[in-house]
Amino acid sequence: MQTQLVHHMTLAATSEEVAGAAVTLAFILCSFAAIVLFISALISIFRSRLTGGMKLVWIVFAFAAPFIGSLCWFVIGRKDARRRPGLV
Repeated sequence: MQTQLVHHMTLAATSEEVAGAAVTLAFILCSFAAIVLFISALISIFRSRLTGGMKLVWIVFAFAAPFIGSLCWFVIGRKDARRRPGLV
């Protein structure tokens, strides 16, 4: 009986292991979301009606600060691109 208990205790995951796995999973999901945000921002910048110079500024900003730059594009840049006339 005691050997079975020891065997089950060695197989059971400790709370530190479970917490570590949860943190790792959260990090992976957040990283994936940031990569998707960055790629979608680049696609959106390329498809926008902005002139070549402004597209370049937004692309450099997105590469310089991938998360903040991409987020700023969706919050500020897209609205500005919609107001401008279609100059390509």
